[in-house]
Amino acid sequence: MLADASFPVFDLARFEAGSPSEKRALGAEVDAICRTTGFLAVAGHGLPDAIVEAAWTTAEAFFALPPERKASAKAPYPGYPYGYLGPETESLARSRGVAAPPDIKESFNGGPARAPAGLADPEALGFCFAPTIWPDAPDGFREAWRAYYTAMEDLAARIMRVFAVALNLPKDFFAPFLSAPVSALRALNYPALAAPPKPGQIRAGAHTDYGSLTILLPQAGSRGLEILGPDGAWIEVPPRPGAFVVNIGDLMAHWTNDRWTSTLHRVVIPDDGGAQRRQSFAFFHQPNWDAEIVALEPCLVANEPPKYPPVRSGPYLMSKFKSTTM
Repeated sequence: MLADASFPVFDLARFEAGSPSEKRALGAEVDAICRTTGFLAVAGHGLPDAIVEAAWTTAEAFFALPPERKASAKAPYPGYPYGYLGPETESLARSRGVAAPPDIKESFNGGPARAPAGLADPEALGFCFAPTIWPDAPDGFREAWRAYYTAMEDLAARIMRVFAVALNLPKDFFAPFLSAPVSALRALNYPALAAPPKPGQIRAGAHTDYGSLTILLPQAGSRGLEILGPDGAWIEVPPRPGAFVVNIGDLMAHWTNDRWTSTLHRVVIPDDGGAQRRQSFAFFHQPNWDAEIVALEPCLVANEPPKYPPVRSGPYLMSKFKSTTM
């Protein structure tokens, strides 16, 4: 762990190369972070720069297309999870039941490449395993996207092993819940503002993420991502060169009975008034559609019931996502 009082950086390569006792010690540090802010940067991930660069530059080229060209990949109806979502079509604050103006952003979203064999649940097939609506430009977009998605799936599984050790569980404890994850990748474009925003409007409303964890790649040097600290004050999350930002989602908070924090976060308009566009990638790691999330035994308090009833991963995700659509 690198020393940073405000935002810690975890070295994944050091953990994976460590002895059992070193792994336990590093896991304890992750446990302490997840009990407080639930946000950390992950370095030492080993992800090839070429995969990141290809996905980033093709997304940038897509967002630079004329609106009518981007609309060729438009989600076919409100609440459809994948494809292009245009400006002001989503309000993330609504996932918490907060009435808020639409967010100042647009996005492209993609899901799993295929459904697992034998899956018959029509809700799963029609939502998490629905086809991604691919754009016809730029060249190489789909291939770059799929390579990055696959790399994120692998990285998320590695981080989940860290989380298992941090919770004093066998390192592969979460593997059965992740045999066919219903994760989603989102490329986000926060355009430069040509006019003042509506009252109360920001780039992404305050929300928690819905799944097990999120892996965020923010634009180098960008500003605006903030988390709500334990003292109730908003804290800016700085991009870290060569590192991904990882945060805990709602289902991990359910699993850990709130021992770990699903931290409220938002993207505000920075001091320059939004004069610069901002891009980011967010990989939302989500357990299997039918995975039942029940409070873990090590996280229960003696003589107290769990804070949450059991919940199924996929239907929980679907209900949250649809609540944000404008």
